[in-house]
Amino acid sequence: MAALDIVRIPVLSDNYVWLVHDPESFETMVVDPSVADPVLAEADRRGWPITAIWNTHWHPDHTGGNADIKAKTGCEIIAPAAERERIPTADRLVKDGDRVRLGSHVADVWDVPAHTAGHIAYHFADDAAIFVGDTLFAMGCGRLFEGTAEQMFANMQRLATLDDATRVYCAHEYTLSNARFAVTVDPDNRALADRLAAVEAARAAGEPTVPTSIGAERATNPFLRAPTAAELGRIRALKDAA
Repeated sequence: MAALDIVRIPVLSDNYVWLVHDPESFETMVVDPSVADPVLAEADRRGWPITAIWNTHWHPDHTGGNADIKAKTGCEIIAPAAERERIPTADRLVKDGDRVRLGSHVADVWDVPAHTAGHIAYHFADDAAIFVGDTLFAMGCGRLFEGTAEQMFANMQRLATLDDATRVYCAHEYTLSNARFAVTVDPDNRALADRLAAVEAARAAGEPTVPTSIGAERATNPFLRAPTAAELGRIRALKDAA
């Protein structure tokens, strides 16, 4: 099975849309298209026909390009079942335990509520990759807009079961601000201090910092490292106020 080609498309102020291509089937899907035109242009430049959109949650900066991409390509839109009312463009609704395919590559759907009530993630176990939307960030996690610290803690515990090498494709370039906050709550973490320095250098050079990996987050992410839901909630409240 040929490896997936995964392309990062920066849009808006800090969003990343992921263009994912299977070179064997020539199927191509888009994860969380904020807008349509840059995505369509990149796919066209590569000669990749877009066959599907996979949404992780309903927020407009993750679904805003759905309708235009679908109109121009006829692609199928897959979205979380719990958010069907908020993603009217969806063709197929999925939930925890369902599977979705891109050619011969299979992704398991995970329910990861907290940022939104119906947020999902797509885990390609055989490809050691997971698309997490706004649930896990490099050294951060999503705001608890529609859920609880207990739910986010459960998400972090589940993500922590993955192998260190698993690549984590999140939807925003929040890494620098997350790292600067993380060192305030975990000041004695040498790995975190080293990572902050590396991120500062990367961003100064205009370089992206994602995807990240479960191993990197296990070592440096205060939300993934939180021992209890109460501690995660405390840290999240501090981050929200920062």
